[in-house]
Amino acid sequence: MKHNPKTSSQDRLAILVTGANGQLGLTIKEGYANRVDTMDFTFVTKEELDITNHEALEGYFEKHSFDYCINCAAYTNVEQAEKTPEMAIKVNAEGVKNLALICKRHKVILIHISTDYVFDGLKREPYTISDRPNPINAYGASKLLGEQYIQDYSSHYYIVRTSWLYSKVYGKNFYRFIVDSAEQGRSLNITTDQVGCPTDTVDLAGYIIEELIKQKPPYGLYHFCNSEPMTWYAFAKQILQENNYADKVILKPVDTYKTLAKRPKYSVLG
Repeated sequence: MKHNPKTSSQDRLAILVTGANGQLGLTIKEGYANRVDTMDFTFVTKEELDITNHEALEGYFEKHSFDYCINCAAYTNVEQAEKTPEMAIKVNAEGVKNLALICKRHKVILIHISTDYVFDGLKREPYTISDRPNPINAYGASKLLGEQYIQDYSSHYYIVRTSWLYSKVYGKNFYRFIVDSAEQGRSLNITTDQVGCPTDTVDLAGYIIEELIKQKPPYGLYHFCNSEPMTWYAFAKQILQENNYADKVILKPVDTYKTLAKRPKYSVLG
């Protein structure tokens, strides 16, 4: 069934961005708010619109008309999710279910961000959308359940799996951790035990706006990440070089890095 986004008389798309204080939400705001003649953006934080509150969500969508909802709201603390998995499920699954149901009811196209952590990491070539997910930690399991809810309750959606997401400017992430550590003169022990594709929020934001919204490909599941697979150690080395700290910080590779949550050893997306 063909689904045409609602548009105003001036053919401007109304786009809601949830989780607006996160690194991806802030990147979209910086790069596209008030800069695209054909799009009007509304950015809401968790405090302004909590996706786990079905009643509040329904009321918000009743009062406002949108063509797209880009869901950047997520519980992303992988370690804490092992201790309190119910928190991850509440946001990443039940909250996403709320969005899927309400977007369908109001004929809003849902764009949802998922993760490479839905895979177990046992493969040694890039995971495709046809590969069977098998998460090995609570965070990945909660994100997979969110995907399944969207597929069960909606038909007009884009699920975008991405990997090792970082912003050079916003949020707490690996890139900013390495730069902050270098600025403070701390030595770094970084694992070589995992391989993935670090993905800049600038590139993911561009993909969402330029490819999904502007080009309108068929609805469904997509993979997007930057192209170069590497270990966390190699990425740290690249970050230090990029910021002129390569000769100023002691960077040591380690075979393993002990964490509570199991991490996929290989999670390159193709």
